[in-house]
Amino acid sequence: PDEFAAGHIPGAVNLPLSRFSPAQLPDAKGRKLVLNCAAGGRSARALAACDAAQAAVDGHLAGGMSAWAAAGLPVVRGA
Repeated sequence: PDEFAAGHIPGAVNLPLSRFSPAQLPDAKGRKLVLNCAAGGRSARALAACDAAQAAVDGHLAGGMSAWAAAGLPVVRGA
């Protein structure tokens, strides 16, 4: 939750890896569903869990929020 509040992609949903389940993924409603974290390691583990559960995910953000922010893309701060 602290990491999410520090900065996340607009429209993101906070699903911490410590209690992550592919069953919790929201309906993408025609949008891309991409997992992300601060640097990309935890989102890669969540992606592996999604693959094992055959959950529909478009991928994970390599480099995480650090890469996203460095690219100058929009970041929401706060919960």
